[in-house]
Amino acid sequence: MKIVIIGSTGSIGINTLNVIRKYKSKFTVVGLSTNQNIELLDRQIKEFSPEIVCVNKEQDAIVLKRKYRKKTNVVSGIEGLKEIASYPGADKVLISVVGAIGLYPLISAIKSKKQVALANKESLVIAGQLISKLNPVIIPVDSEHSALFQCINNEPHSAIENLIITGSGGPFLKYDKPFSGITVSQALAHPRWKMGKKITIDSATLMNKGLEIIEAHNLFNIPYNKIKLLIHPQSIVHSLVEFVDGAMVGLLSEPDMKLPIQYALTYPQRLPGDIKKLDLTKIHKLEFYEPDLSKFPCLQLALESAKTGGTMPAVMNASNETAVNLFLHNKIRFTDIPKLIEKIINKHKSVRDPDIGAILYYDAWARKAMNSIL
Repeated sequence: MKIVIIGSTGSIGINTLNVIRKYKSKFTVVGLSTNQNIELLDRQIKEFSPEIVCVNKEQDAIVLKRKYRKKTNVVSGIEGLKEIASYPGADKVLISVVGAIGLYPLISAIKSKKQVALANKESLVIAGQLISKLNPVIIPVDSEHSALFQCINNEPHSAIENLIITGSGGPFLKYDKPFSGITVSQALAHPRWKMGKKITIDSATLMNKGLEIIEAHNLFNIPYNKIKLLIHPQSIVHSLVEFVDGAMVGLLSEPDMKLPIQYALTYPQRLPGDIKKLDLTKIHKLEFYEPDLSKFPCLQLALESAKTGGTMPAVMNASNETAVNLFLHNKIRFTDIPKLIEKIINKHKSVRDPDIGAILYYDAWARKAMNSIL
């Protein structure tokens, strides 16, 4: 199978290449992309010899074109993302870029009839209804949605009582000091998962769980009142499906992203993996709690935006991306993230049934509005 990896230098991309190294006879990497880690991308090009590569900046593309000449086609920017996502030589496209920009390669891959392994939740958050109308073939890579996908296992919607998404609760689940004093380094110290900076901050605010609920709604076409969230600090149960007959099916494993990545690459097959096997005799307890919405207001904002629908999730997501970036650069406090998001969504009157143009317009509007109020 020929694979394109969009976001090959991030944590998901790196783990994807680790899986591919294990099964070199089954997979060929034909495309790679990065935003700015050109040094790592260069090493990946030398190892995997892809046919096409995408970078963000045109000047980086010029340097790589000179270096690899006719061996590799080098493209750049949003148009480059679209081109690599629709590359004729690819069978499957794994999309793991962070943020709303993932919408561009996702739509391009779907329209090109590619099977998509998706690790970019924001694209489904801001344009889930539009994506659904394109009849996509999407295998989720996020651990929670991969678990739901596997637990549902082609059961009809009528058999599903609830989808139950789990979350570790992040680094501040039992934090008893004022949140206003939380530093960037503290927020990046996730207790269970090693991820990129943006998604790690989202995990600290629990915004990540709000985004995952919206993503689950759009992936599985399940109404919001049937999607629940439980805080599960051990991160052993990655999500569950409750069926109408009272049965509850969950997926359990050690927390390791290589498992959902490998499943998305090999689906519908299962191949031997190299993650640490779960030893149930060493698990003394599994805890589950209701989320504290007052302690984590970002989660509440995401849920309210989801229920409003239309362009509101796009505005909420863009506001969050901007606020998280400001926090990472020490320009605002941790507690300012939800305050700024709330200010922006309160300024917005949602547009029902938006097309792609409206979604991108209000995405840009929210980013501009965020910068204007600082």
